[in-house]
Amino acid sequence: MTQRRAPLSRDLVLRTAVTMADRDGIESLSMRRLAQALGVVPMALYKHVANKEELLDGITDAVIAEFAPAELTGDWRSVARARILSARATMLRHPWAAGVIASRTQPTPAALAHMESMISDFRAGGVSAALTHLAMHTIGSRIWGFNVEVFASAPPPTDPAQREAMIRTMGAAFPHILEVAMAAHHTSDQIVGDGCDDQFEFEFGLDVLLDAVDRLHQRGWEP
Repeated sequence: MTQRRAPLSRDLVLRTAVTMADRDGIESLSMRRLAQALGVVPMALYKHVANKEELLDGITDAVIAEFAPAELTGDWRSVARARILSARATMLRHPWAAGVIASRTQPTPAALAHMESMISDFRAGGVSAALTHLAMHTIGSRIWGFNVEVFASAPPPTDPAQREAMIRTMGAAFPHILEVAMAAHHTSDQIVGDGCDDQFEFEFGLDVLLDAVDRLHQRGWEP
């Protein structure tokens, strides 16, 4: 007996696209390959997503929908922090999603809903609209669970001799950069490890920002 294929729907199209991006990377996602994965002709997809950009908007919303709703404890700072760390956990499950979210020129409906929730956390805690406005800009991409680095740090060479040579060269040309890099919190016990602890640094930066907003709020800051 032949198993019947699930009827094609927008939800099925988007869930399949997310699975493909998780497995193969966002660069591999195309309307043609998505149609093949669903066992349909490409034209069948256009009843549910008009084009590649609408598909990217749709999978953006699908990922944001995975952000867990925060428990409303009455402490705006802890609620906002929990909401952001849930977004962070989602981004780690879908490493491609940060780039897609950053590429959108307009916020999607789910993105607007997340922004509304974040703003409501601040406002429910009594933080003024003006300070909330600045806080949202300052926290920036962290509300989506990722941090934009202008120059992402590449891991050092795995070969000990090459790593030592790199350290000597860096120390001679840029001693303060090397000093700070050596003092960083790393993911291993090596002096120069496999890279910085992204989760630790994400939470550190988030806490610094939320602490600063809270201090200004407690002082009754006005623009």
